[in-house]
Amino acid sequence: MSYALPDYLTRHARFDDCPPGHRFGLYFDGWTQDFSIPRDGKTGLFRTVAGALPEHSRQALRALCARQQMLAGSLGDSLLTHPARLTAPLATGLGNEHPLENGFAFLTPHGLPYLAGSGVKGVLRRAAEELESGEWGDTCGWDKTAIDLLFGPGEENPERDTHARRGALMFWDLFFQPPSDNAPLLAVEIMTPHHSQYLQHDGHPHANEQPTPIPFLAVAAGSHCTLYVQCNPALIPADHAELRDGWRALIEAAIDLAGEWLGFGAKTAVGYGRLEIDPKVRAQREAEREKQERERQQREAEAALALKPADQQLLDRLTKRLDTLPTDPRTAKPIPQLTSGKDWQ
Repeated sequence: MSYALPDYLTRHARFDDCPPGHRFGLYFDGWTQDFSIPRDGKTGLFRTVAGALPEHSRQALRALCARQQMLAGSLGDSLLTHPARLTAPLATGLGNEHPLENGFAFLTPHGLPYLAGSGVKGVLRRAAEELESGEWGDTCGWDKTAIDLLFGPGEENPERDTHARRGALMFWDLFFQPPSDNAPLLAVEIMTPHHSQYLQHDGHPHANEQPTPIPFLAVAAGSHCTLYVQCNPALIPADHAELRDGWRALIEAAIDLAGEWLGFGAKTAVGYGRLEIDPKVRAQREAEREKQERERQQREAEAALALKPADQQLLDRLTKRLDTLPTDPRTAKPIPQLTSGKDWQ
């Protein structure tokens, strides 16, 4: 193997301890002496890159995520934090130029995989547009005005160039943590296109043609990430002030649809890039929503009770108390308790 580097840099040094992005790009060592790809194929070279995540790179990745988390804590309600994990591998940057033909997106200068915020925005905008169209039944509150104000004018908007305006939302870059401390962050995936002679040359499609395995890099399934969406309420007009409080629910609905059905990154049509909210966080949020709903119902009931006469308030309290008493199995009637309280007296 040879490095595409001067001899004085490689004479006494190896680059096995480099981040995966550096092994894949700057210090790529997959060349033969004549700078051709080895005869044993590309898979082994991809596996070398996928296994390159030394401890200093893990620490740098944790530091990047901690920096995002610290900044998120200072922004308060203007930021939506959505912890998630990949349920399928995620590929990004496959179209980047590379000697192995299939590239990958690494963050410079850290050499760590990431998904740019612009890519996150594109997927969530598409999810919002599909929800708004009614294709999935419930629109979850999305309409064309909300999409235009939160994401900005779309490509089909004729005023996009003449009256430039940005949307109220900002989408942070997405970083991934390995499933566990010693687990790899990257994986080698294989696609096997058929009928290459027909698609690329002058052949004809037939059942006897051999598929061609093509390896590529992807973030491993099970990896953790956190989506951060920031809102600038000053960019939402006063006549649509409801979006200043309701944008979070709208974005959560778009993330759920995108994570389960649309996918993030590349090759989403064949199932890549799926993610789901962290199960523990989902349980906490559902419990919080149920608590808020109970408190809302209780406040409404107390407000309605306060408007009634005193004797009707007493009757309502007694009726509510009867609903909580044990019943006689023979008559199915409540059994009054001596310790039921002052209302019985």
